[in-house]
Amino acid sequence: MTENPAAAEHPSESVRSRIVTTQPHTARIWNYWLGGKDNYEVDRAAGDQIRQLHPGIGDYAQADRMFLGRAVQHLVADRGIRQFLDIGTGLPTADNTHEVAQRLAPDARIVYVDNDPLVLAHARALLTSTPEGSTDYLDEDLRNVDAILEHASKTLDFSQPIGLVLLGVVIFIGDDEEAYSIVRRLLDALPSGSHLVLSHTITSPEMPDVDAAVAFWNEHGTPKLTQRTPEAVTRFFDGLELLDPGVLSCSRWRPGNTGGAEPDEVAMFGGVGRKL
Repeated sequence: MTENPAAAEHPSESVRSRIVTTQPHTARIWNYWLGGKDNYEVDRAAGDQIRQLHPGIGDYAQADRMFLGRAVQHLVADRGIRQFLDIGTGLPTADNTHEVAQRLAPDARIVYVDNDPLVLAHARALLTSTPEGSTDYLDEDLRNVDAILEHASKTLDFSQPIGLVLLGVVIFIGDDEEAYSIVRRLLDALPSGSHLVLSHTITSPEMPDVDAAVAFWNEHGTPKLTQRTPEAVTRFFDGLELLDPGVLSCSRWRPGNTGGAEPDEVAMFGGVGRKL
């Protein structure tokens, strides 16, 4: 099923051996920016340095998290989706995918996928489920599409629509064609009526400090990430029915009641598309 060491006979020992505390890691820095406690001093130091280069960077984490909640809520309440495949889960915080979905539909079924050992350690304790629904976790890399689909099929019914969630994870696939191919292979396995929820860090002439922050990260942190233009992010939705308002700043995707004020733009863009 998986070649990852965490699937060994003694997974807890393997997980501990894979956690590197001497180098900052993106999932832990993201957790720090969200106000979590699952991070180390090296992550907080890097997070603060990145924030000095780009003071609004912490807002991206918040905007991306809120985008997740609004998108999942829409898919469950308005589109009837009862299954989610969430790849690149990240460290559990408040309002994870299963919590949002099962609050509206207790019978919702969710499979989480991540290959970060710290995420794995916490997922086993925190990613629980309602009695009516089901939650599973897979320690796997996004590139291993066949293994992900094989494992997910044990929890999810691939004859019924599924919400595919890829928040801030395709950024770790540096080659454009490989990134598009991975998303397409995942979507090809899903039935009509399924939806893609995707977010991605962008590069834009209007946000040069973002490029500086990403350059700092790629020099000091792991894993390395790739920015793409808004047009390149939109390409992930080719062949899908792109839901309004399209691909734009996560903070501006159906933000709800903002008192008439448009939320500030962040360099994390996202969208939701329906497979026809």
